[in-house]
Amino acid sequence: MKRPLEPNTYYDPASVAGKAPPISDETDILIVGAGPAGLAAALAAAGHGLRVTLVDENPIPLDTMGEEVPLHFGGRMGAAVANRNSVLQTLLDARPEIADALEAGVDVRLGTAVWGLFPQQRTTAWIDGAVAGLADEENASLLRFKQVIIATGRRDMGLAFDGWHRPGVMGVSAAHRLATVYEALDCKRAVLVGSDTHALATAHALIRKGVQIVAIIEQAEQVSGDSALLGLLVEHGARVLTGDVVREAVGDAFGITRITAVAVDTAGRPVDGALYEIECDTVLLGVAAIPAIELVEAAGCRTSFQADRGGHVPQVDPAQRTSLPFVLVAGDCAGVWASKSLDEEAARIEGRIAAHTALAALGVDIAQQDTAPTPDIPTGDVAANRTAWVRASTVHAQNAPFVCLCEEVTASEILGQQPPRYLDWTPADTTVQSTMTASLQNGSPNPDVTKRLTRACMGPCQGRRCREQVATLLGIGAGLSVDAIALASFRPPVRPLSLRQIGQIDETPHMQNRWDAWFDMPSQWTPFWLCTGQQTVAVRPTQPPRNEG
Repeated sequence: MKRPLEPNTYYDPASVAGKAPPISDETDILIVGAGPAGLAAALAAAGHGLRVTLVDENPIPLDTMGEEVPLHFGGRMGAAVANRNSVLQTLLDARPEIADALEAGVDVRLGTAVWGLFPQQRTTAWIDGAVAGLADEENASLLRFKQVIIATGRRDMGLAFDGWHRPGVMGVSAAHRLATVYEALDCKRAVLVGSDTHALATAHALIRKGVQIVAIIEQAEQVSGDSALLGLLVEHGARVLTGDVVREAVGDAFGITRITAVAVDTAGRPVDGALYEIECDTVLLGVAAIPAIELVEAAGCRTSFQADRGGHVPQVDPAQRTSLPFVLVAGDCAGVWASKSLDEEAARIEGRIAAHTALAALGVDIAQQDTAPTPDIPTGDVAANRTAWVRASTVHAQNAPFVCLCEEVTASEILGQQPPRYLDWTPADTTVQSTMTASLQNGSPNPDVTKRLTRACMGPCQGRRCREQVATLLGIGAGLSVDAIALASFRPPVRPLSLRQIGQIDETPHMQNRWDAWFDMPSQWTPFWLCTGQQTVAVRPTQPPRNEG
């Protein structure tokens, strides 16, 4: 029973007190992602008398794939993705451990995305415990949990060049997902851009699915990935071009038909006359594997640039805990490195460690037998390598390709901090140095200022194709390394939600009755002849004492 208000106190209709949305379900351990790490965590957590829930967004709705979420699918989805039942069966065949988890008593929810994590913090004091937002193809709901293990995997860094907007330019991880989990990759001849171990291993897996890798393009002077994998690709007919970038992807609205590669000098400038044409229907972007940290980042976990873990990752301890002790990470979202890409057992070990940590926090004490894998020592300067790719492909592009495809923002507009073209805005001083200096925060450019000014990273793909590119461009403009530049922030929902789905989340009567107070417009919906006193929204009318108990 609610405690009555004290005498002479006033009820604030704008307060969040008592307005928390109803929770649809509860669990003890929530695991996000049914890859090697997530499945290992689910199997380790099962059988201890606790409720364990495993969610995975695959099979992903076709319209979500069309927005390039969660990966850069590049319009290369075959017709099979439209048959949800067929895709679901393919997914179960590709990951037999899902059936093992079901038999172990795990609540498995496929085709369900987690669009937000909401822990009780200073800015969300109204939340009772920790809550996750879930959404399947039709419905959205809230789930309360005690511990969460995030195993959301990786995605690929985007790279802008002329024609990269055409169907057929896609992330190499997205190609692997379509080929192995969905059996729906519409690709015959592909060019691989990038040559780290992750990219080479994925390309080799695609060969087994009938894809011909006709060329490997690397802007550095030598291939950076595993030499044995490179040899296997060459044996299958791949041509290796080092010191080159893609100059243009040529084609039409239905896809690409060929690419033009060009040699570049040490400053990333194209070398005159050094052009190569390669016939292909797909370009696989394998410049860098990016840990998929949007969910942990939006939840408020601390992140930092760690070169040995592939870039920006959550800060974790040996028990896989983040800065929020009830949020744990495992698999590629905790870090990507070469030996981990070659052996899935590393991800499984992290999943088991995270599960044991979560169990211990809930009072289940079991012996920990695994030791967290140690990242490889980077073979080169990760930050400098990404800068070199963006400088050669994007800054020195022959035209002005859009870095942010959703909002159509070019590199020069990002460097110049120029608002969207539809505002017809002209800067008083167009020099890059002055605008970059104006946006500096703590000595480095603030990507969220760039986001608000230019709308880069604010489109339907939620920045997945351009976030790292924007940060790299800001570093180039300010003369700073990529590891000194923060990334544009993620906010929930980190997956696209329709208004119909959002509307399915119930509200308390207090919220429904006085929702207008949240927008400070108490008279907005009251006929003017019934209003007394202040007729504007500048001052909220004084509320009489009310007992809400």
